[in-house]
Amino acid sequence: MTRVHTFLLVLICVGAVCPAQERQHVIVVIGAEGTAEYGQMFSEWADQWQSAATAGDVAFDVIRPDDSGDQLQQLQQKISDAAAIKTVEPLWLVLIGHGTFDGRVARFNLRGSDLSAAAAAELLAVSQRPVAVINCSSCSAPFINALSGPNRTVITGTKDGGEIQFARFGRYMADGIGNLEADIDRDGQTSLLEAWLFASRRTDEYYKSDGRLATEHSLLDDTGDNKGTRAEVFEGVRIKQSVKNKDALDGGLARRWHLVRSEAERSLNPEQRTERDRLEIELEKLRERKTEFTESEYLRHLESILLPLAKLYEEAQTSSSDDVPKNEL
Repeated sequence: MTRVHTFLLVLICVGAVCPAQERQHVIVVIGAEGTAEYGQMFSEWADQWQSAATAGDVAFDVIRPDDSGDQLQQLQQKISDAAAIKTVEPLWLVLIGHGTFDGRVARFNLRGSDLSAAAAAELLAVSQRPVAVINCSSCSAPFINALSGPNRTVITGTKDGGEIQFARFGRYMADGIGNLEADIDRDGQTSLLEAWLFASRRTDEYYKSDGRLATEHSLLDDTGDNKGTRAEVFEGVRIKQSVKNKDALDGGLARRWHLVRSEAERSLNPEQRTERDRLEIELEKLRERKTEFTESEYLRHLESILLPLAKLYEEAQTSSSDDVPKNEL
């Protein structure tokens, strides 16, 4: 059962916006470009992230290589300010540029001191909110080993540090994050998981159409197990039935994060969204175990989840209506 089907079973509400202090926050870092051609490309990708952030009413910062001051110091300050906020709304860190790996240490190239995977982990250790790190550079896979943890999604442009060629994954990730073309489950919004699947598949298509051997293979980690999962194991937004140990694979957390939220999604406050996510996880687990129950047992379990969902949306609808000025009703 997809989220759009869930919406058809419950009361759908629209119109509310999260308070400013509860907003998501995106920090985009454009690393050292190397050439003017790369610089133009990276700037365009960052602009797409900014457009998505604007559409989603999300706080946005960008650190460019031509800004005055050391990029690493600027990043330290931005993360310190954003990560210290106690909220369930995610902090998104997007790294656009080139990466290197010397066999031991992976780095994202900055103007000035580079950002190593270990340094990134230290910067984000203070975070009191969920975090998504999207490292679009070459040699980026070791960032998963350093950053993987609870309530975190880490996406890398490569499957290991040895994929050293220029990574085009960032282009397609920027294309997908605010694009309903990437909305696989058709719930009116594109999740982080869907944007990653879109980007991974578009990257693969680029190499195939060009008749070239792919030199980059993205990974996603959101279970905190330091391993990462490839897009090939997904069918739609779910792990393929034929995959072994699929409960241990990634995607569940990223599936619930949306940079540009639908009207129905925005009608929920952070606490309601957290409870909705909990109920939908129960719903997904029940769906996986459907064959274990008789039809009447399954319907009884289904009702025990859908009724609280209906009540949650009804409460959100009432709250949303109360927030609308009377002359706008």
